[in-house]
This record gives sequence, C-alpha cells and structure tokens, in this order.
Amino acid sequence: MKEVIHTSNAPAAIGPYSQAIKAGGAIYVSGQLPVDPATGAFAGDTIQEQTRQSLTNIKNILAEAGTDLDHVVRVDVFMKDMNMFADMNAVYAEFFTEKCPARAAVEVARLPKDALVEIGAIAVVD
Repeated sequence: MKEVIHTSNAPAAIGPYSQAIKAGGAIYVSGQLPVDPATGAFAGDTIQEQTRQSLTNIKNILAEAGTDLDHVVRVDVFMKDMNMFADMNAVYAEFFTEKCPARAAVEVARLPKDALVEIGAIAVVD
C-alpha cells in the first residue's frame, strides 16, 4: 500500500508524479525545485536562496505527512555547478544540524526550469 502526500505549502507536481509517497515505513519526497508555492516562481537567483526554498518545500511536505527533517535518512542534491557546493552546503547545514542524513551531491548538465538546485529526500516513519 502507498499513500500520496500532497500539500499546497510546496509546489504542485509538474508531471505524472507525487510530491511524496508514504510506503513501507518511509516517506519518499520527490526532487524539489526552488519554487515558492505562493508565487510559482523561483525563490531567488542565488544557490543559497534556491537551496533554502528546496529544503523548505521538503520540510513542508514532511509536515503534511506528519513528520519532520529529523526523520530524514537520505538526501540527494543535484546542482547545476559543483563550484556552488560550499554555498549550498552552508544553507543545508541550517536545516540539518545533528544526526545528519546520508547524502549524495552531484553536478548535472541541466535541471528543470534551469534551476540551480533540486533536492530529494527519504524519511523514516516512527
């Protein structure tokens, strides 16, 4: 069994996928672009602003599922330019401070809507 998680506090899916799926004791959050759900536009032009919005979207999706960032066990970060890693990582460290999740961070050729970053996550359910 799987449960679709959806909140208006994160951008709606722009294709045939869900914001997140709850199944088998975990919540699988789709990659989140830095879209502000209130405006439908990117939260800013810098990697810091975009990282903050992507992680805020994840936080809001997890809240809708009844959990939080403390339950995240895996994060995947896709960046347009690995030279932005330090700036992305500084913002990331504001969201994950203790018992940080496992993570991959990779540079990709292009992201949807030409975003600088897209972040996905997996959280466990208590």
